[in-house]
Amino acid sequence: MFSLSKPKWSELYVKSGPLGRLEDLLGQPSNAICADCGSPDPKWVSLSLGVFICIKCSGVHRNLGVHISKVLSVKLDEWSDEQVDLLVDLGGNAAANLKYEALLPDNVKKPKPDSSIEERADFIRKKYEQQQFLDSSLQTALVVQSTRHGHSHSGPLHDKRHYDKQATTSRIHGLGQAFHIACLQPGMVEFVGLIKVNIVRGTNLAVRDVMTSDPYVILSLGQQSMKTRVIKSSLNPVWNERLMLSIPDPIPPLKLQVYDKDTFTTDDHMGEAEIDIQPLVSAAKAYENSSITESMQLGKWIATKDNTLVKDSVINLVDGKVKQEIVLKLQNVERGVLQIELECVPLSQ
Repeated sequence: MFSLSKPKWSELYVKSGPLGRLEDLLGQPSNAICADCGSPDPKWVSLSLGVFICIKCSGVHRNLGVHISKVLSVKLDEWSDEQVDLLVDLGGNAAANLKYEALLPDNVKKPKPDSSIEERADFIRKKYEQQQFLDSSLQTALVVQSTRHGHSHSGPLHDKRHYDKQATTSRIHGLGQAFHIACLQPGMVEFVGLIKVNIVRGTNLAVRDVMTSDPYVILSLGQQSMKTRVIKSSLNPVWNERLMLSIPDPIPPLKLQVYDKDTFTTDDHMGEAEIDIQPLVSAAKAYENSSITESMQLGKWIATKDNTLVKDSVINLVDGKVKQEIVLKLQNVERGVLQIELECVPLSQ
């Protein structure tokens, strides 16, 4: 499945308590099996890691220590809304595995439901304690409008000052909305996938500090936003920084804004761009439902005088991944080009 089914509002009200919300999270496909071995119907949770696990793997998690993995029972422990909120923020099995198994080698196999305790312990320690498969360059989005219990946060997406206030350490959270559907608030957001955005480089950017600039990029999609690091004194910065956001439905444009970082005054605007990611998402959906295995071109965005593309942008299937490279001119500024790479990831992955 590439999209989430929308629950009935009557069902949401019935499941309004912490245990009801927990059951809704367990009902999501990625949470219906153990995050580590794939055993069905997991009844234990690592609250600190945000994963649903089976009883056998839970024993290994306990041995890691509570500073790494705090284990609770779905049925036997009392749950608070704050604890369920934490699970929502961490994103469940799908988000955790995307993070902790991002660089899983082909020669390393995950445990199976019938694997021994020794096999489970070896894999789980490498995954969480030693973090051997972690992709530390991959960040996930902080969702500004939360579906957490009893409150929400909202604000103008284009307000740069709002993004500057976000703590860097909190940027690895926020995939909860990709699987959380038990929200009692109107305007619930549904998601159809994830998008990885690699901010590669800027070229010939505008001067904002006498002879140079200290540029960074703000990325936004719907109610989500992320920010790259600042590159000091460069008009041709190389970020190679990978960010990740959930794709809401309906699909909004991906917006990028470039700013020059100033210490004592308001940061200066250095241009902006907007990208329609609908063709990329459509290509990913089509590939997910097909039997294609070889690399191939799935689509093309043609550069014309009516758009901001520097060259044609091709959507390719490469090693089973749907990707798109885009080089475009920044708008509302005297000059500047931005190069980015996109990858669409279905929720089923």
